[in-house]
Amino acid sequence: MLLEPIKPKKLKAGDTIGIFTPSSPAYIDNEGLFLNGLRNLEACGFKIKQGSITSKRMNQGYRSASPQERAKEFMDLILDPNVHGLISTIGGSNSSSIIPHLDFQAIRTSRKPICGFSDVTSLHASILTVAGLRTFYSPSVMCWFGDWPNGIPESTGWFLDAVMNHHTGPRPVLQPKRWSNHGRKWENGDWKNMPRTWQENTGWRTLSPGTVEAPILALNLNTLICLAGTKYWPDVSGKILLLEDMEAPQARNERSFRQLSLIGVFEEIAGLIVGKPEIYKSQDAPFGYDELLMEVVGPRNYPIVSNFDCSHTVPMITIPQLTPVRLNAQSNRPVEFTFLDGAIS
Repeated sequence: MLLEPIKPKKLKAGDTIGIFTPSSPAYIDNEGLFLNGLRNLEACGFKIKQGSITSKRMNQGYRSASPQERAKEFMDLILDPNVHGLISTIGGSNSSSIIPHLDFQAIRTSRKPICGFSDVTSLHASILTVAGLRTFYSPSVMCWFGDWPNGIPESTGWFLDAVMNHHTGPRPVLQPKRWSNHGRKWENGDWKNMPRTWQENTGWRTLSPGTVEAPILALNLNTLICLAGTKYWPDVSGKILLLEDMEAPQARNERSFRQLSLIGVFEEIAGLIVGKPEIYKSQDAPFGYDELLMEVVGPRNYPIVSNFDCSHTVPMITIPQLTPVRLNAQSNRPVEFTFLDGAIS
């Protein structure tokens, strides 16, 4: 039986955020970036508590610790009455391994904001589906609170609006004037010695016009595919589906979009948004990302928008899961995106 989705409690200045590392131990590769993210969260007015794995900088190569240890770190922060919300260190590839070891009833009862993106999609989907607690598709500690020196101001503002300030009523989000996918090396210090390069934002693109009001789901495409056929697959029916990916080679794009098509996703949803890919690879295809998407999805009577700013590029809009959104996409006009209600109580 599906539980009625509930809102998490709002965060306040002085609250403690618990840091968990559900997959990649990236703090080993760049502890400076990790610590800078913590400093920038503290600058927002929060206190920090690092989880049991994170505080010890545990490392098992591609993952931080065993599935049981990672789940325990997460649940200890959920059960700690002095921790008010959770943010992931970063993503990775294996957050899904902790799902069988989570106490979903305790997660629902806690009503703590749970934040992160990319591979953390596994936790978003399972918590939404089994616990019925609405989560936040948001920056993580290292990406993007860790961006040198003070994080990404636009991203921080959208995050604070979502978890602290927006309780009720509409909140429009305007297309940012700039964006960046400027990757800088960690190993030689470029991440803090080389200024980020920004590009003019050409805007969100309307691929299929229309207007819809519906709850939104924001998910990483590559991670979402791994949940197909499991009981943790999210209910996409009647939702605006927002998909984003870090690497986007066209061959994999086609496979992933086609998988969603074959299981009927594009028949069920009420709207589709695709985020900017950080690393797009044409693989010599004579067509682009948008053309491939529309080839697979086909003509639809709902709005389809691409080049959106919730992805592995910056700035990143925080998406409170299942919040009702009004998406108005018309040809030759800027796309309008409005949260119709707050996600916190």
